Amino acid sequence: MYETRFAEVLNSARETRKAVGSFTCYNLEELEAVIRAAERRKAPVIVLVSPSSFRSAGGKRLVRGFKAAGAHSSVEVLVQLDHVTERSSIERAAECGVDAVMADGSKLPFRENLAFTAEVARSMRPRGIGVEAELGRVEGQEDRTGEALAGAMTEPDEAVEFAEKSGADCLAIAVGNVHGNYSGTPSLDWERLAEIRDRLPLALSLHGASGLPDDDLRRAISCGVAKTNVNTELRAAYFGCLEKELGPASETLDLKRLGDHLTDAITEVVEAKLRVFGWTD
Repeated sequence: MYETRFAEVLNSARETRKAVGSFTCYNLEELEAVIRAAERRKAPVIVLVSPSSFRSAGGKRLVRGFKAAGAHSSVEVLVQLDHVTERSSIERAAECGVDAVMADGSKLPFRENLAFTAEVARSMRPRGIGVEAELGRVEGQEDRTGEALAGAMTEPDEAVEFAEKSGADCLAIAVGNVHGNYSGTPSLDWERLAEIRDRLPLALSLHGASGLPDDDLRRAISCGVAKTNVNTELRAAYFGCLEKELGPASETLDLKRLGDHLTDAITEVVEAKLRVFGWTD
């Protein structure tokens, strides 16, 4: 079985009861913020590229730019295409040099999801590209803020079979977590998460880390979560900074200063998350 760098980074974090922060970036200001925070915490990070960003006219350039910038960091910076459902997009991402893809078959029946993931893994892993899959349904929007209710939970028996047959390096699980803002107080199924951890050999991924209390995040990491996805809180920091800067003085705004302030605002959020994820030195 091929060992990808994606798997190595996640498994190393799992062994030390930490989680690799995975942050969705839409531009270079956000990328700089993530790398800056990661270097301060001496933490590996995963930069997530949303499918809508990759499908845009400059999507390939964005991925290649992220890869080039990450290569000049003092910490490990992996680039992953997130939540992609089409083989064509996965192949284009591979051509751009991504370190991992998320083959999202969560809307498919179990057998079709398994077959889709296995097909992607057979193609990607010999090229050194890691594969993440999702079992169960993590509801909500990745690119827009909005409240969401929890979807179908990951079934432990299915997760065991999926881990054995899919060839995936990482499994995104649904235990009450959602993308975007939570509708009401988050309530994760800790018994389900613990059972999945005890029965699965591969790294677990928790999507929807934005909005979960820090204590819940720490507990999830202690239960075997090795990858945590953050997007909503970064967007909130970004738009909050814009609202503050684009006030009455917007006509005289220094564009470079605006970019610096945006980066600073996001860096603060990322660094705080990395501390919670276990990167304290």
